[in-house]
Amino acid sequence: MGAVRLFLFAGPEIGERNDAVEKLRTAARKESGQLDEYSLYAGETPITDVAGLLTNESLFADARFIVLKNADVIKKKDDIALLASLPAVHTQKNATPVSTLVLISDAVSIDKKLEAVVPKENRKIFWELFENRKEQWLKNFFQKSGFRIETDAIELILELVENNTDALSSECSRFFSCFEQGHLVTAAEVERIIAHNREESPFTLFDALSSSNETPQQRLETALAILQKIKLSKDSSGIQLLAGLTYCFRKLRQWHSLQNGTQRPSDFELKTAGFTSQKARTQYTSAARLWTAAQTEAILTEIARTDMDIRTLGQQPETLLLQMLLYTIVVKNGAEREEIFYGQL
Repeated sequence: MGAVRLFLFAGPEIGERNDAVEKLRTAARKESGQLDEYSLYAGETPITDVAGLLTNESLFADARFIVLKNADVIKKKDDIALLASLPAVHTQKNATPVSTLVLISDAVSIDKKLEAVVPKENRKIFWELFENRKEQWLKNFFQKSGFRIETDAIELILELVENNTDALSSECSRFFSCFEQGHLVTAAEVERIIAHNREESPFTLFDALSSSNETPQQRLETALAILQKIKLSKDSSGIQLLAGLTYCFRKLRQWHSLQNGTQRPSDFELKTAGFTSQKARTQYTSAARLWTAAQTEAILTEIARTDMDIRTLGQQPETLLLQMLLYTIVVKNGAEREEIFYGQL
C-alpha cells in the first residue's frame, strides 16, 4: 500500500489556490510518473470511496492525485478517523509511490479535528486580496498582455466581477481577443464587454437575491431569469448551484454572528472572517437587511433539502425544485414548502 500526502487549501482566493494545486500536480507527476487524477466533491462522494481510491492499487498508474472540494462539509467522526488512518507520507520516509489528497474549502476554516489530520506545513489559507492589491493585480494583468487600462475601468471591473483572481483573469481575458495590443481599455468598453455579456453563476444569483433596494417581485423575476441562463449553460449543474448558494448563505450567517455583539466588528475582525472588500461588506449588509439570522438558518435548511430532493428525484424536476427554492428564499424568507403550499388548507 502506497503512502498518502495530505494538503489543505482553504479560503476565497480561488486563483492563487488553483495555482498552488497545479504546482502540487506538476510535482506529483515528476515524482511518480503516470497519475490517476480525480476532482471530487465532499458530500457527493463518500469518504470511504476517496480512501479506497488512495489506498487501492491501480493497473494503469503508480499514484493518484485527488482534489476533494467542499472539505468544510466533512464533519462525521468516522470520516475524519478514516482520513486520519491513511498511511501519511510524513511518517514514512522515502515511501513510494506517493498519492496526493488535496482538501479544498472556500471557507476559511474547516472542522478542527479534520484540520489536525493534515500536517501543519501542508495547510494554507488563501485570503481574498486587499482592495489595493486587486487594483494592482488587474493593472499588472493587462500590462503583461500588452494592454493598458483606465482607473475607472479597473474600478468598474471590481464592481462587476467576483473578486478572486480566477474570475478576474477569466473575465478580463475577453479584452485580448477584442482589441490589439497597446489598446487602452476604458470604462465604457468594460460596460459593453463584461456588463452585457457576463456569465451568470451562484454568486451573481445571490447578488440578485440580496438586492435590498428592490421589491421582492423584482428580485424574484431577476433571480428566475439568472437561473434560466445558468440552466441553459453547457456546464449547468443544480448541485453545484446549490453548493454556491450554500457558501453565500453560510457567509451571511457568519456576517450575522459578527454583527451580533454590542460593538460593531473591527476592520481586522471583518478581514479575518473573509470580508476584505468593500463590495463584499456592502453585499452582506444588504443581505442582512432582508434576512435575519434565524431566516438565514431556515434558508440553509431549505437549500440542503432541495439538494437532497434533486439527488433523490433526479434531473427531471430539478428546474422546478430550484424555482421553488428561489420563491421560498425571496417571498417566504426560508419558510418550509409545506407551509407555503399547504399551510392554508
